[in-house]
Amino acid sequence: MERVVEVAVVGGGPTGLMVACELALAGVKVGILERREAPVRQSRALTMHPRSLESLALRGLEARFLERGRPLPTGHFGLLDTRLDFSCLDTTFRYTLYLPQAVTEALLAERARALGVDIARGHVVESLRQDEEGVTLEGSVKGARFRCRARYVVGADGARSAVRQLAGIAFPGTETRRTSMLGDVRLERPPATPFLALNNPRGNAVVVPLGEGLYRAIVTDAEREREPPREPLSLDELRESLTRVAGSDFGMRGPEWLSRFGDETRLAAHYRQGRVLLAGDAAHMHYPAGGQGLNVGLQDAMNLGWKLAAVLREGAPDALLDSYHRERHPVGRALLDNTQAQSALMGFTPEVLALRELMNGLLRLPSVNQRLAEHLGGLDVTCPEALVPAPAPCELPGWSGRRLPDWTLRLVDGSQRSLYSGLQAGHWLWLHASHVAAPPSRWEPLPGWRPRLNALALGRAADTEPLHGVEGLLVRPDGHVAWAWAASR
Repeated sequence: MERVVEVAVVGGGPTGLMVACELALAGVKVGILERREAPVRQSRALTMHPRSLESLALRGLEARFLERGRPLPTGHFGLLDTRLDFSCLDTTFRYTLYLPQAVTEALLAERARALGVDIARGHVVESLRQDEEGVTLEGSVKGARFRCRARYVVGADGARSAVRQLAGIAFPGTETRRTSMLGDVRLERPPATPFLALNNPRGNAVVVPLGEGLYRAIVTDAEREREPPREPLSLDELRESLTRVAGSDFGMRGPEWLSRFGDETRLAAHYRQGRVLLAGDAAHMHYPAGGQGLNVGLQDAMNLGWKLAAVLREGAPDALLDSYHRERHPVGRALLDNTQAQSALMGFTPEVLALRELMNGLLRLPSVNQRLAEHLGGLDVTCPEALVPAPAPCELPGWSGRRLPDWTLRLVDGSQRSLYSGLQAGHWLWLHASHVAAPPSRWEPLPGWRPRLNALALGRAADTEPLHGVEGLLVRPDGHVAWAWAASR
């Protein structure tokens, strides 16, 4: 069996599906190779963060996710008692969205199929060879052999990524030092509060409802935190540990999923190796504190997807793909620092418990709380690298790389339109004052690169207050500013 595509995405989880959707939106022939025979029922991740919701809104997809999820106006940092407040953030989505990963995958898979993406299940990739023209993947499917030829390969196949290993990309970091237990169970006597979270000298525990009578119980037991992560977990062990930490097992019964996970932390040395690129958990592995893994993976996919499409469809230079590593690798490093800090705060020693009290007080300061909420929500990421040349000397400082919220724009004809609506096709967006011309239809920021471009003529600057003093604003397909300028400077 042989497949020929322009891009082969290995891994059909949220990250791989998001990359595939971005590519297919641009007309790129993309195929997904997924080793699982069927979608998994269990959901490791349960929340979508503000920037992930913005990424969906940039393509007009947010409504279908909001319909299935439940907004949560606060979040936690290291299970501290003082909650993170999302209500003051500069975004349309001032909350995290409670949405099981299985639902997220199903909605993205529906979108991918509608765009013509071929999702091939049961395909296990076993070899990878690069040459000057592309990449050849080989492996097995239901006892038979398959071969896939692609111009580029995206490894979105999880923390144990076969693509990363076959490409020889180093994955340095630290081994597991602490393990936690997870069970999706039924409770005869659920906690009085809908979200139980506690940390004490005996360990820490979280119990949250999943719906349809199921609850997720996550426990780190000080007496059992050294168990190997692959050691099978029994209901009796989970029940005993939850009782020790929380004082009750809440009538635990009927487990549907039992698992153990650790705090192994790693970051790929390179997000790109020739024609192979990594995204999501294939590029970064960490303790699942704050539910950030899925979200950072979706944001990796947004950054990579439009760039790879530009190379394949717009004549953009291949070097554009190097900016993916330069922009997202620091985000991966910050993710690891963040989750390691949270993991440390979830310790049990007297010193850590004292530190937790100090941090609880600091989080009551609005500026500190907002800073951590922005970081957890993915709203503090900038992309300041100049991917296209600005019309100096008229460039306005402080704009390049900024992430833009979904402002309401007043256009020159008096109508109103959301900023994100101008980006839903995955094109660049040129916002300009009425007296400033839009770039020509054959605009080339670099020789041979003809980006797809939408243009919107704005009314008076005062009508869109955040754009006061800006006469031209070039927005990348991922909602970050390429540059802003004022012709009258």
